[in-house]
Amino acid sequence: MRVDFYQFGGAASADAVIASIAGRLLGEGQRLVVVHADEGERARLDRQLWDQGAASFVPHGVAGGADDSRQPVLITGGSDAPNGARNLLIADGEWRESALSYDRAFFLFDADGVAEARLAWKLLSGRDAERHYWAHEDGRWVEKG
Repeated sequence: MRVDFYQFGGAASADAVIASIAGRLLGEGQRLVVVHADEGERARLDRQLWDQGAASFVPHGVAGGADDSRQPVLITGGSDAPNGARNLLIADGEWRESALSYDRAFFLFDADGVAEARLAWKLLSGRDAERHYWAHEDGRWVEKG
């Protein structure tokens, strides 16, 4: 299993990172679960993904509907995958051990979440998890570790 840590901020917003990762995975024929504990943030993210425009629209749904299993990207408060996704994106900066049951997890955090990200990084040490850390520099993502 692989965990990618993405530190966003400045020109790189969480919404842009989520849309980019989701778009890339969809292009590869994969599915994604996006988890955020806050219901208001899930609703805001839902609107944001709709507002990407026709050229970059990210097909998705919010968990709790009749068609959860059909959604290529599912926004949820839990970390289960009714859509059969093998990829989990943690959008609220709160590590979940259930991420280890996926093939790949994406952990997003900002400057305020550095301590939580460091703790998650340390918790994964010595476990069957390949860790990668990405930072946004000069308009692009650079792998730092």
